[in-house]
Amino acid sequence: MAFGRRRQAEEPAEGPVSADEQVETAVDDEAPAEAASADGPWDSEESYPEMQRLDFGSMLVPVAPGLGFQVNFEATEVDEEGNPLDARPVAVLVQYGESAMQLQVFAAPKRTGIWEDVRAETAKDITEEAGGQTQEGEGPFGPELLAMVPAPLTEEVLAEMPDEIREQIPAEFVEQGWAPQIIRFLGVDGPRWFLQAVVQGAAIEDEEQWQVLEDVLRGTVVVRGDAPMPPRELLELKIPAEFAEATPEDEEENAETFNPFERGPEITEVR
Repeated sequence: MAFGRRRQAEEPAEGPVSADEQVETAVDDEAPAEAASADGPWDSEESYPEMQRLDFGSMLVPVAPGLGFQVNFEATEVDEEGNPLDARPVAVLVQYGESAMQLQVFAAPKRTGIWEDVRAETAKDITEEAGGQTQEGEGPFGPELLAMVPAPLTEEVLAEMPDEIREQIPAEFVEQGWAPQIIRFLGVDGPRWFLQAVVQGAAIEDEEQWQVLEDVLRGTVVVRGDAPMPPRELLELKIPAEFAEATPEDEEENAETFNPFERGPEITEVR
């Protein structure tokens, strides 16, 4: 199966902790897993190049001209009617042009990485639950997963689209009620952490837009911390000081359960 794309492929999103997974011990004599690239992403305990970055707590994400940032939230408390009362940030969305890259970082065992297992599980979920197709490939950060997921084109979805986007949709897609959505998943196993990137939009084919996002991913610094955590548990994110204009009320209004195939609520944009 081919999606008409060049060398890179895509990766899935994963996060739940199974009941039989144990909290890792704080002390481990084995050598830690190494990041897939000597050029980044970086661990905060190693030497890394200085540049302007936004501090999201467990991730320091590079800032560059033309980049926009959003934060995805997940409800942690709801009222009797299911409305969110409180929420936590779970992902960072980096935007450039017509492209977006979602970043999440998870705890991982010290001795082994989890990307191989996560990649296989994501491919299975996409094919069995989303009715999509997947293809593995090799990219700048190692193995990747490219996925084609059917995106619904209901009357409600079409009505919410800007006219210039709706007019570009081929008539056959509108008639069949769905369009193929290509998603690229990348993963990096680091020392006691796993960083996942999910890329959508023009950067799937546009080398210039992808290069900008690749530089962001390569320049990201992961701050794992010393606390023992179960493998695959999300590392805690925080809102950078630059996002101060977004009030807690705004965050609660925009809180929603994280979905790797949907765009998250916009909290603020930094350019």
